[in-house]
Amino acid sequence: MNLYEHTIIVRQDVSPTQLKQIEEKYSKIVQKFDGDVVKLENWGLMNLSYLIKKNKKGNYIHFKIKADGKILSELEKNEKIDKNLLRFLTVKVDKFDLKTDYFKKSDEKDINDK
Repeated sequence: MNLYEHTIIVRQDVSPTQLKQIEEKYSKIVQKFDGDVVKLENWGLMNLSYLIKKNKKGNYIHFKIKADGKILSELEKNEKIDKNLLRFLTVKVDKFDLKTDYFKKSDEKDINDK
């Protein structure tokens, strides 16, 4: 099995319940094809570098996936037809960094460090 980091950007105007449904939808696709979602991170609403389909912001969702390559084609096929998604990116990695939270707010880090 290969290790992948998969990030999707969801439109800024989706509701929190829709966001949860999108997370579950793509997690189920991975599990359906004998993959494993090692970690799921919701990075939240962030500014985009440039306008994408008239959106200035997007909700970022990041998956750490252990799976075969055939799952990626199934994921991307579903993501291309999903109107709520702006972009997606998959990167193959050698190992996962499960300790670092890159998008955790600074005040949350201080609470957990104490």
